[in-house]
Amino acid sequence: MARPLRIQYEDALYHVTCRGNERKAIFRDDHDKNVFLELLNDGLKTYHIILYCYVLMDNHFHLLLETPLANLSEFMRWFNITYTSHYNRRHKRTGHLYQGRYKSILVEKKSYLHIVSRYIHVNSVRTKQEGKLPFLEKKKYLKNYPWSSLLGYINDARRSSIIEYTRVLEQYGGDNEKGRKLYWETICNDISTGIDIKEKVIGGSILGSDTFIKWAREKFLPAKSREIPAVRRLKKYTAKEEIIAALCKETEKSFDEIKQERGIIRQVAMDLFYRVGGLSGTEIGEMMGIDYSTVSQCRKRLRERLKGDQHLSQMIERVERICQR
Repeated sequence: MARPLRIQYEDALYHVTCRGNERKAIFRDDHDKNVFLELLNDGLKTYHIILYCYVLMDNHFHLLLETPLANLSEFMRWFNITYTSHYNRRHKRTGHLYQGRYKSILVEKKSYLHIVSRYIHVNSVRTKQEGKLPFLEKKKYLKNYPWSSLLGYINDARRSSIIEYTRVLEQYGGDNEKGRKLYWETICNDISTGIDIKEKVIGGSILGSDTFIKWAREKFLPAKSREIPAVRRLKKYTAKEEIIAALCKETEKSFDEIKQERGIIRQVAMDLFYRVGGLSGTEIGEMMGIDYSTVSQCRKRLRERLKGDQHLSQMIERVERICQR
């Protein structure tokens, strides 16, 4: 089985999720959820973890947490084993409770802490059933959902001692009435327009700016990592910077100029991003400001052009050689 990519360092921020085996329930009633939160509190203290937000659903949970001691794996191993033991004893069952190991996404704190908190908090109205509710009903449901840290973010009388609220609310005017109001208004806008971070997660493992991803790649990725698919995807993603630099050097044009053109160079860029960079058509389309279907059409036109254009083929080979250095 391929191993997931795990990056650990002091003060790292993670979005952690766990789903029930075969998508079955991991909570059968409120008692299970209360025990879960009690054990979570114990674990946070023992392992010195900072928790920014959580949401508990019937068959999965989300946590947004920071690890000052770089010990996410140790914490999650203890926590999942401990809760599974409770659940199995209480419900007279044996075996795995979760669908494999936990999933963790390394998050760039500066850019995405507050965004991921909102993504987690709207989770309870993203289900098939609640997702069909009218907007006002979704707001009401979310505001009264008891198994989420959202209540403490919008009402200081509903706060939990296990949550660190201040850092997130700094982005909305501070930990005060104004900040809480703006946070709730932003959540309501997320309900209306949608909020999704999945497409921005690179290699299924990292969420952040290009600079953050490059830093994580250079500092933490093992030299021999063929068995980790996430590493391969991350390396492909970061190769886009090398492709851009090589293409700009070869053409003596800026990347903005290349994107604005409607000619062959833009088609070459798309093809290199796809073949050398390993990016999807959707990712390339977002970079170039076009629809993903246009990416496919442009690459097809380029293949036809290359059949009779040796000069163009040589130019592409030169760019590829620069990228491989």
